[in-house]
Amino acid sequence: MLILLNFLAATTKFPTYFVAVYVVGFIAAVTIGSIAWYNSTKPAGWEDTERPNIVPKIDLEPKQTKDG
Repeated sequence: MLILLNFLAATTKFPTYFVAVYVVGFIAAVTIGSIAWYNSTKPAGWEDTERPNIVPKIDLEPKQTKDG
């Protein structure tokens, strides 16, 4: 509760759009970072972990076409 009050107190000192940009940027960074981490080579000890269903699989190798 104290953290929420401190957050509200800080938001009154800055324009709302500044706070909104920081919040949206933080959420985007965490989301993009999580997707990148789950799609990267896992560190030692994490090789057998499963990808959560919410994280999309990104295939970095180009697909071959019938012509080429």
